[in-house]
Amino acid sequence: MLSKIKIFRLFSHLGSSTTPYILKGNNPLLNELHYLSLNRLCTITRSPTTAESPELPEWLKFSQNNNPTGSDSDDDFVIPELAHWVENQKHDHGSKVEGHTLKETIDSDIDKISELLKFRHASVDDFVHALGGCSVCVSECLVEQVLKRFSNDWIPAFGFFKWAKSQTGYRHSGNSYDSMVDILGKLKKFDLMWELVEEMHELGGYVTLATMAKVVRRLARASRWEDAIEAFRGMERFGVGKDTLAMNTLMDALVKENNVERANDVFLEFKDSISLNSRTFNILIHGWCKARKMNNALKSMEEMKQHGFCPDAISYTSVVEAHCNEKDFRKVDSVLNEMEENGCPPNVVTYTIVMHALGKGKEISKALEVYERMKQRGCVPDAAFYSSLIYILSKSGRLKDARDVFDDMTKQGAVPDVLTYNTMISAACKHSQEEDALKLLVKMDENSCKPDLNTYSPLLKMCCRNKRMKVLSALLNHMFKNNISLEVGTYTLLVHGLCKSEKLEWACLFFEEMVSKGLVPNDSTHKLLLKELEKKSMVEAQERVEKLMSQARQHG
Repeated sequence: MLSKIKIFRLFSHLGSSTTPYILKGNNPLLNELHYLSLNRLCTITRSPTTAESPELPEWLKFSQNNNPTGSDSDDDFVIPELAHWVENQKHDHGSKVEGHTLKETIDSDIDKISELLKFRHASVDDFVHALGGCSVCVSECLVEQVLKRFSNDWIPAFGFFKWAKSQTGYRHSGNSYDSMVDILGKLKKFDLMWELVEEMHELGGYVTLATMAKVVRRLARASRWEDAIEAFRGMERFGVGKDTLAMNTLMDALVKENNVERANDVFLEFKDSISLNSRTFNILIHGWCKARKMNNALKSMEEMKQHGFCPDAISYTSVVEAHCNEKDFRKVDSVLNEMEENGCPPNVVTYTIVMHALGKGKEISKALEVYERMKQRGCVPDAAFYSSLIYILSKSGRLKDARDVFDDMTKQGAVPDVLTYNTMISAACKHSQEEDALKLLVKMDENSCKPDLNTYSPLLKMCCRNKRMKVLSALLNHMFKNNISLEVGTYTLLVHGLCKSEKLEWACLFFEEMVSKGLVPNDSTHKLLLKELEKKSMVEAQERVEKLMSQARQHG
């Protein structure tokens, strides 16, 4: 079985060391583990008879006929130069910027609330009750940060939202309501989402186009096309006008979810009653190109002209991208020349798409020629262009050149953004440059460049592959403090990676945590975990995983 210290480290990303123990929820083991994570700076127990840490649940124990994976020499390994940073992910919860007392207070309050919300409860009302004794000053900033931190865990998020609403002297802003609407929509709790929209309407003036855009996008993401369109048809009931911007938002949501046909239906239904603009047509052109229906795209361009709008760089770039996806670079050159002839020169986005496609096609020399062509035409590269160039060079094994581009781009007037760092980190991880990858994450902190989920994915995968469990815990804690909530993709990555590294105890715990958040694991994840457990004759664990999967499907 896992050693007590290893259990302790696994959950170190779940909290800080300042909150007293509160035994709540339906899973005593998880509550015990959370207690250890929240009080990891000491080994003081609650009573003389309490063990330092609990046993693993029976369903996670190995068969007596098999040896446990035990301690691995790689588990605790940390690159010496980064040891201080790893330790800080455990202990560093406050702001270090002098003079920002308010921010420090908010950060401290966020951590207090977060520690309470990490205990698993069965219902939203249970979370409201658990927060009853929490003495923090509720503000819009605090609410927004907590909702971001729990954006993939709707029950504690909604419980906190309801609790905050009841606090004396505080009233939710429209932005806070919009954030909660988005969370409920993302987790497909559409009945609750609509109830909240109705509540916003009753308050008067809270429902805006931003609100309805979130509703429409979440419905479209869930493939509820008709519901999304119906939400648009009925938005005037909430005081939101069906204007050009609103229609474009709906069409864009449908196109982004690969349903340009429905977007075209919306266009046909409303084109005589709602004013059109160039963006309306560009959405359709992009959608048809994305669906590889070039004749329809060209028809939309012609119709665009008939309505008095000239195809612009965005229109042509969609066509260029479609030809790039087909690797038809002869047609790409033809469209680029047509753009020049029509007085609509390619922009930095156009050149980036062409260069990226050539690079992916291993046409490195031609990709670099695009850069020269771009400079000759006075088009200035931006961070996205440099990110693409770095990707191409890294993909071809030219890591030093990629690093030189990264180091030089600031001198060229382009500041590395999160995409740039993500590209560099991904390349370093792929080439097993563990130290460089982690140092880039540290550099992001130093340059106040906020990471996103894509920043961490290759790092987490690398840690699983190399069995760097201490660093894995530090990364998860770093994500949490950056208000980045784990979603199905990240849990899938973790479970798959840990299974391949024979860290089945961790894989099982992350699987259970995923289900406890109301997320539904992929079938492939479920099957892989069962297969690996079967190899170790962990029968009880297999049964538990089956029950969890059944529970997830039932409530998903």
